[in-house]
Amino acid sequence: MLSLLVALSTGSYAPHGASMAWRSDLLWGNTAADAVLALAYFSISLGLAVLIRRRRDFAFGWMFWCFALFLMAGGFVHLMSILTLWRPFYALELVIKGVTAAASIATAIALWPLVSRVISMPSRTQLAAANAELESLVRERDAALAELRDHIDQRGELEAALLQSQRLEAVGHLTGGVAHDFNNLLQAVAGNLELIARKPDDIDRVVGWSASALNAVERGRSLTSQLLAFSSKQRMDIDSVRLGELVSGVKDLIERAVAPLGQVRIERIDPGLNVEVDSLQLELALLNLAFNARDAMPEGGILTIAVERRSGAIAPDLPAGDYVALTLSDTGVGMSPDVRARAAEPFFTTKGPGKGTGMGLAMASTVVRRSGGSLAIESEEGQGTSITLFLRIATSQPRRIVGDDAKSDVRIDLTGYTIALVDDDAQVRGSLRDTLISAGATVEEAAEGNAGIELVRRVKPDLLVVDFAMPGMTGVNVVHKVREEYPDMPVVLVTGYADSEKLDSLPSPQVVVLWKPFEAQELLRKVAGLLGR
Repeated sequence: MLSLLVALSTGSYAPHGASMAWRSDLLWGNTAADAVLALAYFSISLGLAVLIRRRRDFAFGWMFWCFALFLMAGGFVHLMSILTLWRPFYALELVIKGVTAAASIATAIALWPLVSRVISMPSRTQLAAANAELESLVRERDAALAELRDHIDQRGELEAALLQSQRLEAVGHLTGGVAHDFNNLLQAVAGNLELIARKPDDIDRVVGWSASALNAVERGRSLTSQLLAFSSKQRMDIDSVRLGELVSGVKDLIERAVAPLGQVRIERIDPGLNVEVDSLQLELALLNLAFNARDAMPEGGILTIAVERRSGAIAPDLPAGDYVALTLSDTGVGMSPDVRARAAEPFFTTKGPGKGTGMGLAMASTVVRRSGGSLAIESEEGQGTSITLFLRIATSQPRRIVGDDAKSDVRIDLTGYTIALVDDDAQVRGSLRDTLISAGATVEEAAEGNAGIELVRRVKPDLLVVDFAMPGMTGVNVVHKVREEYPDMPVVLVTGYADSEKLDSLPSPQVVVLWKPFEAQELLRKVAGLLGR
């Protein structure tokens, strides 16, 4: 008792192990248990620390650090339990227990709010169901995208069909005027040839008559080129175009479209205005708008074409920028608000049965929209109609067409060359043969495609001249067959038919296309160019 009172008064206490000295198994059992617990706590803490440092994407990582700190403190408490069995370090043990208590309280405070959040998180089953639903939505989206692509393809086909139908309708509208023009051209050619036949010895006058006939042929070539361009299927080929030159080039067709009662007035167009558009499609759009203007002016009137530059936000469906406004204004009957609202719809027409397809404005709208522009309509009943095509200003200069020397009188010598000539028309073939022979060439002939291929195999000519439109096998087919065996053979393909898809398939280089009608000198120049003369 005395020793206990002394210890209490001096603060000198015996270690815990003193009370177990009489039972060594209890002493060493407690030591072993505390050692194992301390080692486990330290190991778990270290594992949590390594896990969180390497997987920083774990949610609630800070909570793991709290657990690690708590377990680490608990490990030190068990170490102190071992130490105080042998030494009375109770003050240090108290400090460590205080740290452990603080860590445990902080961990508990942080844990309980987290429990509700974790409970609210979706379970594995819920995640699997959500994932299945997401996969279903993805499949539905893919199916919708595939359907949308199909609709886009169908729309492209419908737009191509629309453009083609409008080309053919335009040609139909022009048939009467074109027939009249061709009769005049044929009369000019026939009259001059008859004069030459009557007085072949009058050299000076023969030269004049032949020049007049050739001029009529040139006018006919220009007209057929426009008609073939309108009637053929062609891709949208958007490029920089000189707007003034385009309008001037199509002026004659527009005048025929509004004839005989209507008149066309074209205001001055700045020659420096270039737009991004497919030139042939824009010409066709202008022609169809001219037909609409003619129908809107049954008693006659004036169709005015004007061009001006505009900048900024000029239309609701166009981004702000620089544009050209191409406006066609007629003095016709105009449109009511209801008609104006539907005027650009495909197949909508106020004309009677058989008098219109309702495609003119729809086709023009399609052309300008695919060129990055827009179409606007201004009209009042009895006040006429103005159709404005907004076209993007081109950022590059149009490609310049270098003038050739087809009419040059330079003598071309083809002596020593053998040329294979394939054409089913005997008169055309005879003319081409005489032209080539007059330049010194040796000419071998065939009247159809298969015979032409055999001719090439037998003669092995220096160059092949072949017509495009032949029965059985076209000139393009002949070129493909010949090029399989003689890939470097130069070819001149003669054609008066605009089939752009087949012509685009021609192998190149060393293949040139010569459009009918052409002058003899132009044929010789093409041949000499391919032969390097």
